[in-house]
Amino acid sequence: MAAVTSSALDTARPDVGVESAQVRALLQLRELILSGELAGGSRIAELAIVERLGVSRTPIRAALMRLEQEGLLEALPNGGYVVQTFSERDIADAIELRGTLEGLLARLAAERGAPGVVLGEARQCLDRIDAVLAAPSLDDDGFSGYVALNSEFHALVWEMADSPTIARQLEKVLTLPFASPSGFVVMQAHSQRARDMLVVAQDQHRQVIDAIEQREGSRAEAIMREHSRLAQRNLREVLAGHATVHSPGSMPAIKLIRRR
Repeated sequence: MAAVTSSALDTARPDVGVESAQVRALLQLRELILSGELAGGSRIAELAIVERLGVSRTPIRAALMRLEQEGLLEALPNGGYVVQTFSERDIADAIELRGTLEGLLARLAAERGAPGVVLGEARQCLDRIDAVLAAPSLDDDGFSGYVALNSEFHALVWEMADSPTIARQLEKVLTLPFASPSGFVVMQAHSQRARDMLVVAQDQHRQVIDAIEQREGSRAEAIMREHSRLAQRNLREVLAGHATVHSPGSMPAIKLIRRR
């Protein structure tokens, strides 16, 4: 499409305006952390972030809570948060673990037979993602729309398996750094290469739904595990890009992500 406008997204999802504000706040905060502007070990307060970003307290509060869930922040007993540090291997292992559990859920959904209603909702979700990705590049609204829809799709796949036991374990994994399906490295969010990677991810979304619908459990599991590795590839490219462009010690984010 020529552009994904706010009105177009509103038509697809009535609450997208609120979600879009929350997603934008989340992306901005995650970028401040990854860029090193909010350094590892530093304490941050809700009011200070509100003033810094010029955003209302509600989306900031939601973003801080989300980043705590993702493992980037730790809540302090007396209020506020502290920025966490972690290793490249920590991130890789977290993403691999998420992919393993998602793959298992996809296989179970295929073998047990996913409810037709949920399959239909997943396909409708993918149609909306297609509309977002039709743009040659993503603006803030487009990327926010993708993040929300991507989260919705993954939740629908988990629902198809009807396994509360595995879903509970997955919820724990999603608290690890970058394990969330929407825990994007936002320094790449608006680049052409990032958009192309999202197109690849969308093709995998379609393939896994087809595999589930055809009751091909092993194929559904393999696709879902491979799908999670796109996040690892994106992170490696971001870190490699910074290593090329910046001299040693000049990129604060490298202090946040401890290189092996």
